Amino acid sequence: MQRLSLFAEGGPRRLLVLGAHCDDIEIGCGGTLLRLFNERADLEVRWVVFCSTPERAEEAHASARAFLRHVAKTDVLVRDHRDGFLPHSGGAVKDEFEVLKREYSPDVILTHYRHDLHQDHRLISELTWNTWRNHLILEYEVPKYDGDLGVPNFFSSLSAATLDKKIALLLEHFPSQAGKHWFSGDLFRALARIRGMECAAPDGFAEAFYCRKAIF
Repeated sequence: MQRLSLFAEGGPRRLLVLGAHCDDIEIGCGGTLLRLFNERADLEVRWVVFCSTPERAEEAHASARAFLRHVAKTDVLVRDHRDGFLPHSGGAVKDEFEVLKREYSPDVILTHYRHDLHQDHRLISELTWNTWRNHLILEYEVPKYDGDLGVPNFFSSLSAATLDKKIALLLEHFPSQAGKHWFSGDLFRALARIRGMECAAPDGFAEAFYCRKAIF
């Protein structure tokens, strides 16, 4: 396995992270983001969430501020599309993607997994690839009842401290999800441990991504 330092000095610095729902980004790639923000002080980040309610939007903004606290240049957008109905607002969502494309040119994009069984997640992934044709796109995974985890091919190893921080921030900033059977630190840690085993991560933890195309 070849190890790469994706965000080494002189490497990509403009990051776009996309999530269908208010906790998707943090669950799927929150540890990787914390790691990157610790390694590079000059990153620029645009963080976009598409579905929310007023309550969940407050949670999303607070969480994004906590994750991005050491990033100098950030832009957080939380839209108010209806959870579960995003494909039925496809035209409006596509228009928002086109605005993003005109306003911001990222080096790396983090988005949902192409084969995610949640319809909102799939639409965001499809529109990501439809909108940006010449970018490094990494698709993160979100564990769920549907059992749609795949075989990822790109791994971000995490220190135990980074994973602990990710989980602590998730549990702190999304109290509206606390009653759901899948929203638990044990689950997030278990998946990170499996992915860490698969990539022989030094601390035993990792987040995993699907990279369809990469050019070196």
